[in-house]
Amino acid sequence: MFDVKTVEGPFGPTNLKLETGKLATLATGAVVATYGGTVVLVTAVVGGEKPGFDFFPLNCNYEEKMYAAGKISGGFFKREGRPSEDAILISRLIDRPIRPLFPKGCRNDVQIIATVLSVDKVHHPDIVAMNGASAALLAAGAPIAAPVGAVRIGKVDGKLVANPTEEQREHSTLDLIVSATKDKIMMVEAGAHEIPEAEMLQAFQLAQTEAQKSLALQQQFVDQLKPEPQEAVITSVPDEVTAAVKEKISDKLGAAFRDPDKQAREKKVAEWQGWMIEQLVPKEQTDDGFHKNHVVEAFDTIMKQELRRAILEDDERPDGRGIDEIRPISCEVGLLPQTHGSALFTRGQSQALTVTTLGTPGDEQIVDTMLLDTKKRYMHHYNFPPYSTGESRPMRGPGRREIGHGALAERALVPVIPDSENFPYTLRLVSELLSSNGSTSMASVCGSTLSLMDAGVPIKKPVSGIAMGLITDPEAGVTKVLTDIQGAEDFAGDMDFKVAGTADGITALQMDMKVVGVPYEVMEQALEKAKTARLFILDKMLATIPEPRPEMSPLAPRITTMRVKPEQIRVIIGPGGKMINEIIDATGVSIDIEDDGTVMIGSTDQDGAKKAIAWIESLVAEPEVGKVYDGKVVKLMPFGAFVEFMPGKDGMVHVSQISDHRVENVEDELSVGDQVKVQLTEVDSQGRNNLTMKIGQDGSGKPSGNAGRDGGGRGDRGPRPPR
Repeated sequence: MFDVKTVEGPFGPTNLKLETGKLATLATGAVVATYGGTVVLVTAVVGGEKPGFDFFPLNCNYEEKMYAAGKISGGFFKREGRPSEDAILISRLIDRPIRPLFPKGCRNDVQIIATVLSVDKVHHPDIVAMNGASAALLAAGAPIAAPVGAVRIGKVDGKLVANPTEEQREHSTLDLIVSATKDKIMMVEAGAHEIPEAEMLQAFQLAQTEAQKSLALQQQFVDQLKPEPQEAVITSVPDEVTAAVKEKISDKLGAAFRDPDKQAREKKVAEWQGWMIEQLVPKEQTDDGFHKNHVVEAFDTIMKQELRRAILEDDERPDGRGIDEIRPISCEVGLLPQTHGSALFTRGQSQALTVTTLGTPGDEQIVDTMLLDTKKRYMHHYNFPPYSTGESRPMRGPGRREIGHGALAERALVPVIPDSENFPYTLRLVSELLSSNGSTSMASVCGSTLSLMDAGVPIKKPVSGIAMGLITDPEAGVTKVLTDIQGAEDFAGDMDFKVAGTADGITALQMDMKVVGVPYEVMEQALEKAKTARLFILDKMLATIPEPRPEMSPLAPRITTMRVKPEQIRVIIGPGGKMINEIIDATGVSIDIEDDGTVMIGSTDQDGAKKAIAWIESLVAEPEVGKVYDGKVVKLMPFGAFVEFMPGKDGMVHVSQISDHRVENVEDELSVGDQVKVQLTEVDSQGRNNLTMKIGQDGSGKPSGNAGRDGGGRGDRGPRPPR
């Protein structure tokens, strides 16, 4: 019934298996990728031309399924809804290395869907999905230049490890994902704890080597299948249109990209484009006339070629900078009076306003995904409004780009965020991109560092970031690595390589290619130049604020941490949360309690915080023999009275310990609700508290006066009856 084809081989600590012919047989290509107990179904559908698109319509989706981990989704709706941030980030990991593999001008309608069917919580499905996607395209006969192999590199106990397990990742100081072809690197994504550049290059080399194992399996796979090649639908501009456009603007090419102001440059280019359309496109379209879309596309292509030529041949960038020159930088802090921390970072025409908000542990984000059921105390959100590029468009929720850039900035700062023991706050940073002309994600990294320091967060070290670019001419063998690329250079270039880190090492990387890969030597050069630029920017930042402010904003909550015995937690909470809610309502504080007995009281009102602390201390305080307490009579008995002398704790005042004179009737001396002073005389072997109202003057806890005069004590009267 099924014509199943399977290949399997070693890949890191276990085997990777690729199988097709059984599931999803109507897809153009379908592969079940298995790694340990993690199973991902990856389908590729390659269609014909999708009309109306002036770009390659590739769509990649990573689908988390809660059943894969034996979980039922939390919340009211029990089925999977919108993708989690992790799912969106993995969708991007699949897309980014695959997109450049299709030929330039490709307009085939291509969709890749990776569905996680099973996850063993030992091997993360992202790497499995990435390799499965490449294999699925091969099975579909897609018109790609080469397959890609994806591998994760960690650093555990000082050693680089390929495809570390989830347990190893918890202790790893490096989380590097690399997609590579046989001889070039296509995509890099990394978070690191200040890894030096030389060590990062070693990790790249290991990744390149390990990726070959996946590529070898994929080659065996395609050799078995012998799929029918799919024809690539290529849109191209007729040569005569290109020639006519070039002739019209040849005298303007030299000045095409020679204005440092983005808006002025774009306005000038738009005027030339409009003039050229008037010259070449007839008002009434005829069969022998040039089509407007072809003219516009030819114009854009020629402009890109001129920008690349100027850089490669003349070392001349659009704004007149040198190849390694960084745009002017401005740093400001403390702009917003009612926020906990704020900073404005401007580099050229890219500007990020980052705001820090400090919260209590109760403000932590709950993360409930297929793999995780945890809380997150540090969050970074990136917003990219349309006015940042001078455009007008509908405002919607964050897209893949915003989520991806926010995650990159968050990853860059994670290694320097103080741990919860030393700084028990929840931190949310929001970067508002007010103006965009390239490298906005790295502007948000720099702005976030400044904002954290302005908020008085004791970060371990400041972090800065830079975006590197690449212009190549393979035929001439010329390669130029650009420092601090702007929008036009990103648009026309071959690489976008973002590097963030401290003065001592890298904390985050992200690299995307627009050509089929980059050699190792170029990566080495880019990292070296990025370090120089990073340190230069860091100096500018530290000239504005050299270290975190010694005091937090008075508007930020103050958190006091105290510890109680774990068994005392129930006393603080009370039946049904009655006690803890009473404290919160009366003092206006927030209270968070950990299972180990850590109690965190947060408040902007110090008087309320002190009141709550004293209240909790009284709840968990241990009775001290000999200590005098202010108590309240809570119950009368023929043989004495029960007095609550500490919150939730009471003891017996025997009739003989009520007064120096003989008491015949307890009710003659005391009433329920009376406030009395009592002294703890004993905690007996059964944990019962014995009290006296005849306070010893020496503080010894021994009753004074005629105590015991009538045979004194409960010892002659038998055990205390239960209340």
